[in-house]
Parts: sequence; structure tokens; C-alpha cells
Amino acid sequence: MGGEWRETTLGEIIELRRGFDLPGNRRHPGPVPVISSSGVAGYHNEAKVIGPGVVTGRYGTLGQVFFVQDDFWPLNTTLYVSDFKGNDPRFVSYFLRGIDFLAYSDKAAVPGVNRNHLHQAPVRFPSDINEQRAIAHILGTLDDKIEVNRRMSETLEEMARALFESWFVRFDPVRAKMEGRDPGLPSDLADLFPDRLMDSELGEIPEGWEVKAIGDLAEVVGGSTPRTGIPEYWEGGTHHWATPKDLSGLRVPVLLDTERKITDAGLAQISSGLLPAGTVLLSSRAPIGYLAIADVPVAVNQGFIAMKPRRGISNLFLLRWARAAHDEIVSYANGSTFLEISKASFRQIRVIVPCQRVMTLFDELSRPWFRRVVQNEHESRTLAALRDTLLPKLISGELRVKDAERLVAAAT
Repeated sequence: MGGEWRETTLGEIIELRRGFDLPGNRRHPGPVPVISSSGVAGYHNEAKVIGPGVVTGRYGTLGQVFFVQDDFWPLNTTLYVSDFKGNDPRFVSYFLRGIDFLAYSDKAAVPGVNRNHLHQAPVRFPSDINEQRAIAHILGTLDDKIEVNRRMSETLEEMARALFESWFVRFDPVRAKMEGRDPGLPSDLADLFPDRLMDSELGEIPEGWEVKAIGDLAEVVGGSTPRTGIPEYWEGGTHHWATPKDLSGLRVPVLLDTERKITDAGLAQISSGLLPAGTVLLSSRAPIGYLAIADVPVAVNQGFIAMKPRRGISNLFLLRWARAAHDEIVSYANGSTFLEISKASFRQIRVIVPCQRVMTLFDELSRPWFRRVVQNEHESRTLAALRDTLLPKLISGELRVKDAERLVAAAT
């Protein structure tokens, strides 16, 4: 397939319009997505634009483009495509990702884009609607698979959180046995749970379980930042070095990579050294509560509390506990400029600890879910990298559709 690619302007192939105000007193919940310059910002009961549609930021986040399948409400911080002029909407969404929006911004402290300026952007565009659809299908196949992975991982994460809360927060199997109800587990697993509660410093807990300090369950360490003005610590670095920023954008609690790397000399400046894969990372300030399990050996900066599980302790148990105990953890923080929890304060937080057999059972049941989440994240990163490589070549006509189809088939 190879249609004609013509030199024209953006305004000749689509028409952009500014989004709409949505005052707070008109925000009535409903099924209609409200699209901001950063994506879905909520839901409303009224649509302003019939889908499918394409939205990009007018202020704030420039350059991000969102394809919206259903009817939607674009906010006034956005521009939306009001007329596709016969072109394929999904292809247009990919095509717009190749536009340098900053080149058409007003260069203000908070950059803004004028649609009239954008309409003058010179572009090279395929006239053949079939070619547009073929390109959109190729790129869409990758995005669709990434979305399937995201939804699957989200479901698996919800299952793991629900299991933790059922067993270790509400004590559902124990209460069921106390009340003569079916605990919903095979008999050999149900037998691992006691049939009564006992008093403890944290209130009633299952008989035979204990209350311990988190410092008894994990070695708790922090990190530091090698001096940034010393190139020897950074240039050519090979060791992952994490800051809370590396966790802030994670969709699932798995750290696969870090923005910056440090050298052997840089690593030597951090007393906690290189933490092993499997370490649970918790951001300890600004804000408190970003969580992830390191999938790679990693050093950390001073914005972390890192938990290295002690023998017999599941890192998945620690991860789920830290999520469920977020409010309690924050209550131990202090600080005048921003809240921060020290390692000393964190180590003393009390935790309800099940017997070893139940701890092991929780790990055995939830570990396959977590492994699949990690697998999904690796796969999605590979697919996203392929998409980002193919996108500029396909929308510019540099790469033919048939060649791209072979690459995508090999990857999926």
C-alpha cells in the first residue's frame, strides 16, 4: 500500500476548536468522560462532542494527544478536533503526536497554544484514507495490547489488595469459623486459620498471631544522593539510582528502571549500597506513600524508606501492609516544611503478623499474580518502545505499512 503524501498545512486536514468551561456547580456525575490537557479528569452527565474524537492540551500539558472513542466533554484548557474533513480520527490522533506544539506556543511561564497558529503548521499527510486506516490499525494494535495488559494488571492488583484486607485487616476466615460459616477456602487452607480472636495492643487479632514492630519484619534503610557536581559519580553510570519521582508515574507497584544511573564511585557514597531486587520501596517525604517493589538491584536517595524482608517474611505482605497502613504511617511523620517520616519512627510501627504458614500461603497465592503484573509491564514497555519507533516513520511515509505489519506481528 502506498498512497500519495501531500505537502499542506494542519488546518487543511483538520479543524481545531477550544474546549468548553465546566463550572464546579455544573459537574454532575455521569458516564461522559471530561478530558483535560492531561487526560480524563472526571466524568459528567452531558457530552459536548460526539465521539470518536481527538483532544490535545491548549494550556498546561502540551504535546499529549488523547483519542476518545465515546462522546466526551473537552475542557477549555484543551483543543479538540471539531472537523476531521474526511480523515480517519484514530490516524489523526497519531499524526498529531508528531507535531511540535511548543514551536507554536507563546513561550509563557505556562505555555499556551493558539489554534490559529497550529492551523498554519506545515505537514506532510497521506491522502489515501485506506492507508490512514492501515497505519492507525498498526499503531492501534500496539496500544490496544498495552491497554489489555493495563486492565489485567489492575484486576490482579485489586485481587491481591482484596485478599490482604480480607485475611489481615478484617480477618474474614477467622470470623467465619467463629460464626460457624464456610470461610470460602479449601478445608486444608481453612485449617491454617484459628477459630477465635484474642486481645492485643492493636485490639482483637487471630489467636496465635503476633504484634511486632515493622523493624522486626524488615531491615529498614534509607539512601542519599552522591554529589551531583562530581562527574565521576554519574557519567557512564550503570547502577540504578531511584528518587520518588521514579515511582510517581508507575501504573503498578513495580520498579523496572530509573531515570538516572550512578557509577561504582557514586554507589560508594551511599551507605545502604545497592539494594537487592525484591526490596520494597516507600517514599518517605513529599509525598509519603509512593510504593513499589524493585525488580532490579537499586540504590536510593534520601527520600525513601527501603524494606529488605527478613527471613520468612514475604515482600508482597510488606507491600500490601504499607498500602493498607498508609494513614497510620503518615501519622508518624513530622516536619515544618513538608511531612517526612524518619527511619527510626517507621521501625517502631506495629504490625499484626500472621503465623508463618498463613504468611507463606498468602505469598504462594498472590505471587503468580504479581509475576504476571511484572510480565505485563515488561511487555507493555517493549510494545510502547516499538510504537514510538514506528510512529514517526509511519506518519511521515518513511516506513511502508507492510514492513511495519511484519514488525508488529513479530512483537505481538
